[in-house]
Amino acid sequence: MMIRQPSHKGSRPKDTPTTKTSADSSLRKWLLRLNLLFGFVIVLFVVAIATRAFNRSPSRSNVAVVDSPTVRPIPSRYDADRAFGYLEQLCAIGRRPSGSEGMQTQQVLLTKFFEERGAVVSMQTFDIRHPEDGSNVELANLVARWNPDSGKRFLFCAHYDTLPYPVQDSVNPRGLFVGANDGASGTAALMELANQFEDLGANIGVDIVLFDGEEFVFDSSRDDFFLGSTFFAKKYAATADVVRYQAGILLDMVGDKELKLYYEKNSLRYAREVARSVWGVAARLGVTAFTPRSRHEILDDHLPLNQIAKIPTIDIIDFDYPRPGFGAPRYWHTEQDVPSNCSGKSLTAVVWVIHQWLLQEGAP
Repeated sequence: MMIRQPSHKGSRPKDTPTTKTSADSSLRKWLLRLNLLFGFVIVLFVVAIATRAFNRSPSRSNVAVVDSPTVRPIPSRYDADRAFGYLEQLCAIGRRPSGSEGMQTQQVLLTKFFEERGAVVSMQTFDIRHPEDGSNVELANLVARWNPDSGKRFLFCAHYDTLPYPVQDSVNPRGLFVGANDGASGTAALMELANQFEDLGANIGVDIVLFDGEEFVFDSSRDDFFLGSTFFAKKYAATADVVRYQAGILLDMVGDKELKLYYEKNSLRYAREVARSVWGVAARLGVTAFTPRSRHEILDDHLPLNQIAKIPTIDIIDFDYPRPGFGAPRYWHTEQDVPSNCSGKSLTAVVWVIHQWLLQEGAP
């Protein structure tokens, strides 16, 4: 995904002339002392802030802290260890960019997984030219469907490809990128969601779609993002007799140990009611990781779904990985995006919310 942040322009106050005035010598000394004292307080404040930012305890600076995403226990049917195991299993494959051996291994694994849980699985394939050497690359969206004949359908999706390299890594930008949070977390969460469909009512139809080519990108100024979701959206829009989705939910970067999920601005722009209803379910359940205010404007797979397919789709994403703040570590698109910086509890908190939202919205 890409992030778009509004620019903030600061304005400097106009220069104002200063005028010398005669004053009592003692008054000048008193003012001088006051200024020195004020300056000393400012210095102490700056030092305190810098110390907090740069001299954190090891648990805050080098090791992600597990912050509880809920105020009460997550029901046992949503198994945090199981969900985290899925994430580890995906990452154990290694690199999984579009067209790679790792991606093919992942596709076999996921096809078997969803079929074992009652889904009808298909691969939506298409070809692209490799942005570096021009060779042919076959991409494939994986589509898993439950109750395919149901006329009331909901879409849950994520991207399952990984960036070719950890391009934001300051030490090794051409190193190994396994995409634990950015790639595997959304997929692992949807795997855990699939475990909840044993008692899915026959009136509710669900499609889980894993998009390929979300970031098959070697040069962000040249290469296209969102290839799989764009292909899916165009095909959906061009098919007259397809059952229309009631709504869609995209999961991206939902595994952060310090999970904090704000309204994403494009989600509010295109699917405000869906966002409000999901965050409302989170509030009812006591899942405090869902924070009801907007923060980032993200360019992600939900844009083609909204703009081309006209499916009201929100993006549930924690882009601050692991946290915002001056001096905080940054794992996004680095070699540090590994399972140890993710949490099964975060995954199941999200799954709990979207499953309960599904049951709410799908009720007769």
